[in-house]
Amino acid sequence: MRALIVGCGYLGRRVAATWRAAGVEVSALTRSHENAIVLSQLGIHPVVGDVLLPPTLQALPAADIGLYAVGYDRRSAASKHDVYVRGVTNVLEQIGTRVGRLIYISSTSIYGQDAGEWTDETSETCPATEDGRVVLAAEKAVRQACPRSVSVLRLSGIYGPGRLLRRVELVRKGEPIAANPDGFLNLVHVDDAAQIVADLARRDNAQSIYLVTDDQPVRRREYYGLLAQLVGAGEPVFDFDGKGTGLNKRCSNSRLKAELGITLRFPTVVTGLPHALKTQKD
Repeated sequence: MRALIVGCGYLGRRVAATWRAAGVEVSALTRSHENAIVLSQLGIHPVVGDVLLPPTLQALPAADIGLYAVGYDRRSAASKHDVYVRGVTNVLEQIGTRVGRLIYISSTSIYGQDAGEWTDETSETCPATEDGRVVLAAEKAVRQACPRSVSVLRLSGIYGPGRLLRRVELVRKGEPIAANPDGFLNLVHVDDAAQIVADLARRDNAQSIYLVTDDQPVRRREYYGLLAQLVGAGEPVFDFDGKGTGLNKRCSNSRLKAELGITLRFPTVVTGLPHALKTQKD
């Protein structure tokens, strides 16, 4: 089996490692020659190119399964719309039918519900932010380009080793957190997300859309309180005026678990956060 990863970063590298351990031949697109060297050292065949430069995508190889997990680089001069919508359109125009199935990483930011209600794959997509609207536009472009051969994974916030540094410093310094303390956070550990991608790639009867999140949404007050406890900081302080970062929904992974039989290694942050912090130190 051959796999192609476009966006071989925090999540993509973990998926690549899982695939390589299973004997899959993995290729990945990267924008830099320096990163190409790193990918080669990991046993991944690098293709140097840019999703915004179509001529550089012509060397993308054929594959049985593709993973598209491109994130936004804040150092980029391009807009998020260009990166997400134009980028994936350029890639799909190049690979065409040369990739058998595609797994596309989307986001739960396309759900704008803010009253603590549960959301799932059937819920209305009504993004409350410009970022969410861009993500939804990209997702629609993907499903229009390959409606029969794509599985869209709408991931909640990914956390894990190396992704907690800013939040840890925030609670250690006792800086006010500008968010609704009673609003819900929806999270998924990166190792679980990677395993779900790898598992889905082996299935021929997958649905077109899955919401990927852990078993239990957590209120921000509880999340930051646990984080503070784990790093030996004081009780977190919140500064919320009822505006701005008050998104408050609860995402359900019921379809994922019922149809794919997924068992998460880190079903809640109670087990996931200690692992992420310990691994970050090790």
